[in-house]
Amino acid sequence: MSLYVNLFRKECIIDQRNRLYYSTRMRFNDFDHFCSYMESFTNLERRNSGYTVRLYRLDRMRALLHHIGNPQDEFKSIHIAGSKGKGSTASFLAKGLEAAGFKTGLYTSPHLCDYRERFTLSGTWFTEDQLVGAANELVTRLEGFSFADEWGTAEPTAFELYTAFAFLLFSLAGCDWAVIETGLGGRLDATNTIMPVASVITPIELEHTAILGHTITLIASEKAKIIKPGIPVFISRQCDEARSVFIQEAQSQHAVLTDLTIEVESLAHRTTAEGEQVHVTWKDGSETRLLLSMRGEVQAENSSLALLVLKRLGLYVPQVTELALQEARLPGRMEFICLDPPIVIDGAHTVESLRHLMSSFMQLYGKKGNTVIYGALEDKDHVHMTHLLLPVFDRIIVSKPGTFKKSDPDSLYTLLQEESKEMVDPPVIILEKDPQKALRMALEQTEKANAILCTGSFYLGGEIVRAYRAMQEAACP
Repeated sequence: MSLYVNLFRKECIIDQRNRLYYSTRMRFNDFDHFCSYMESFTNLERRNSGYTVRLYRLDRMRALLHHIGNPQDEFKSIHIAGSKGKGSTASFLAKGLEAAGFKTGLYTSPHLCDYRERFTLSGTWFTEDQLVGAANELVTRLEGFSFADEWGTAEPTAFELYTAFAFLLFSLAGCDWAVIETGLGGRLDATNTIMPVASVITPIELEHTAILGHTITLIASEKAKIIKPGIPVFISRQCDEARSVFIQEAQSQHAVLTDLTIEVESLAHRTTAEGEQVHVTWKDGSETRLLLSMRGEVQAENSSLALLVLKRLGLYVPQVTELALQEARLPGRMEFICLDPPIVIDGAHTVESLRHLMSSFMQLYGKKGNTVIYGALEDKDHVHMTHLLLPVFDRIIVSKPGTFKKSDPDSLYTLLQEESKEMVDPPVIILEKDPQKALRMALEQTEKANAILCTGSFYLGGEIVRAYRAMQEAACP
């Protein structure tokens, strides 16, 4: 029996796993309905381990795409992998392509508050009609699809279906280009089914070690597999181990590799209330000055990498491209959801990203009087991340980053208390697992002249944004 018949039986029944099956005549009335349906599939984004060929594979994804008509072949694409900065770099690239006159799809993950954030036109949401239309077209094209291997029938995962949806949406919308961010790793990521015009790799850190490997070399080897034969590859600042992996892979694929650090003579940046000031001096003597809407010192490198890619691909339009990059925004990247008092959301969840965030945050607000609402998932480098937070804030409120992935706020709270014992002037450390209560506490205890930062997880950031919106709605019924 085909997968489509299994998924869309005439009667709506529940199997022993309590999984809903839908009628062949059923149609989605809104995008939220489609997202609820997608969650009935195996969602690997919820996992911190379990990297098996049974779940992570490309043959199933290729079979699915072939069955629905290979929509990914109907537009040009740029593929991006990396540990940090790939979403921001993707956003800059999409804005640059749009400025060059191309209709450009942008596929990123995770989202902060709404799945619609993942599928956009250079950062602008698609209309509900476009989203729902593509969702219904996807389930129609799935008719008759089946996939089986030596273990039996294998359903697509939620991320595979979301990726297929993104490709189909961009195709139906008539996109000329799409910028595609990997979900996890690269080698077996569902997005690694495209044949891009360029591959881009942002900095590598130790992350998702239970899945990708416990060394930089192993993680870089997974990311390097987005490099395709003869397709140019661009890398940003990398440690020596990662750079060696990328150079070797590019050579084996006969792909020309361009290293941002070789192309840039100097890169200066400063976080200000107006935006991120960036000054790039290129090796050829030319200069670029930007005032980015996306704050944070990491954006200097991300925007420079995007500029380099656009220039080398012949897609750069002097002045126009710079103006477009200055307008790029992405939820949860040093995002201000309130100015009085300042409430900043940033999804920094690795040591280096948090280090850069602390530098940018202190440029704006110093070290005195500020509060951080902090929550991180189980698989993070908690010791080094807490060392970065402790000297900066007067108040650290530990909260729970939702339930999408596992976290242990009790252990994190205990760790912060232990690590602060040797400090001369330790911050107040509070455990409040409910994000809405944590936000209220932060607002009550932080003077208006000071700032509130939420960081450690995109999932916690999303919870705080929803909590703030709920408070605003309650105040203005």
